[in-house]
Amino acid sequence: MTGQKRAVILLSGGLDSATMVAMAQAQGYLCYTMSFDYGQRHRAELDAAVRVARDLSVVEHKVIGLNLNGIGGSALTDSSIEVPEAPSEGIPLTYVPARNTVFLSLALGWAEVLNARDIFIGVNALDYNGYPDCRPEYVESFERMANLATKAGVEGQGFRIQAPLQNMTKADIVRAGVGLGVDYALTVSCYQADDAGRACGKCDACRLRAEGFQTAGITDPTRYF
Repeated sequence: MTGQKRAVILLSGGLDSATMVAMAQAQGYLCYTMSFDYGQRHRAELDAAVRVARDLSVVEHKVIGLNLNGIGGSALTDSSIEVPEAPSEGIPLTYVPARNTVFLSLALGWAEVLNARDIFIGVNALDYNGYPDCRPEYVESFERMANLATKAGVEGQGFRIQAPLQNMTKADIVRAGVGLGVDYALTVSCYQADDAGRACGKCDACRLRAEGFQTAGITDPTRYF
């Protein structure tokens, strides 16, 4: 593995991030994956991330504990806020304040320790245009900050924040993953999946996933409760 390029990849356990790991591997990266136990109600995604990491034979998988439910403000971390089951206008209730900024900051720290120059995040501007921290401008701004705020950046060994799914449709992502051998039966996308990883079939994440598979003409292996 000496001399081979390394990447830190944010792996949620969902369809998008699993596809992204396979993409990075296809580009020749040694993949180090990172998930977060941040107080999310859909904790089954953490088990899914472990399964995906194992199936794709990543070099190392970390689960970092956080307490974003301590500040609440999101249907994903605050049990008093219902997960919406119909499309809505504006920023969705499932937006988690500062989540991607916190996640990328910790990934940046690990990347610097590993001497990895690339960090992958599975944001998608087409399917998730209601989330401010999924926009291309956000990714570009974080990359600039990363290279100002780190020893590696100051010494000229800059970081790249890669968002390969940014302008892909969900169907495009599904097709790409199938082509790379991703086992989507291992993944969990639902915002309110039960402990067994079964999906509700009603939330935005379920709807977008189902539409993506349908448009791609590929059977979705999701299990529903």
